[in-house]
Amino acid sequence: MQHRLCVELQVFKASKPEHIPETFAAIGGRARVGALLFAADIAVLDPNLSQVVALTAKYRLPAIYPWPYYVTAGGLMSYGPIPAAFHYRSATFVDKLLKGANAADLPVEQPTKFELVINLKTAKALGLTIPPSVLGRADQLIE
Repeated sequence: MQHRLCVELQVFKASKPEHIPETFAAIGGRARVGALLFAADIAVLDPNLSQVVALTAKYRLPAIYPWPYYVTAGGLMSYGPIPAAFHYRSATFVDKLLKGANAADLPVEQPTKFELVINLKTAKALGLTIPPSVLGRADQLIE
């Protein structure tokens, strides 16, 4: 038996740091968004992660972030590649390139190790109860 989640995907983008507040106003206002899934964004979101986490809390939106440092800063949860492993693999490619390898000859790799980090304090502030089955799968719980 197949189940449908009946979830509508809406895409919001803040292309500049000064667009972050207005984007959140749209998300928290007329868009009627129930939860957020953030894509990795080292140009706009990462440098402004404190503001992003604060606005997510202001609008009381559960959110999943790509990196654990958002959760450490007060975000609800993250699920993504383990940053240390991700950076190690990147360094391996840089090393090969510096030794003369042709970028076109290097294989495309996908991360193989992922981690789930949950901030229990944020869950409580949002009035969420994280199911024990999800808590049991977490690699790290922040209390």
